[in-house]
Amino acid sequence: MAKKEKQQEEKTPQTPEVTEEIPEIPETETPEAPETEQVNPWEEKYNAERDAHLRVAAEFDNFRKRTVKEKEASYGNGKADAVAKILPVYDNLERALNQETSDAAYKKGVEMTMNELVKILNSLGVEIFGEIGDAFDPNLHNAVMHIDSEELEENVIAQVFQKGFKIGDKIVRFAMVQVAN
Repeated sequence: MAKKEKQQEEKTPQTPEVTEEIPEIPETETPEAPETEQVNPWEEKYNAERDAHLRVAAEFDNFRKRTVKEKEASYGNGKADAVAKILPVYDNLERALNQETSDAAYKKGVEMTMNELVKILNSLGVEIFGEIGDAFDPNLHNAVMHIDSEELEENVIAQVFQKGFKIGDKIVRFAMVQVAN
């Protein structure tokens, strides 16, 4: 009997079901992330090693340049120190030249020694500055006295107590001067 019932159910027309047609929604493409390039691990390692190599090369180049500058500066500083140690001899010879003496040979000997010392200093690139009548420059001169003078203009050197010395732009000793107001 169950067979008969099943056959009848199949033969009886079923009432059509009302189905609404749902419009088919087209599949939208989901926006994918931009394709990420797969990085080859060997290429990544090569780039890292290359970058490290370039950095080491740049550091070495900077080190080389810095040592060249330091070497040149140390030579200049050594020369300035040597000149600074000789300056008391210059000062003593200058004082000896300014003293009155009746011995002409003695005076001539001191002049020759002073001229030779000045020649040696000039050959080393030493410039002597600080003359009476020069304009006062606080970067070169050390004003230890001021004088009110109608004969001299303002900020003009009236008297020099010690000459100044410089090598290039480096001041070895400032000139000690008296300045007119």
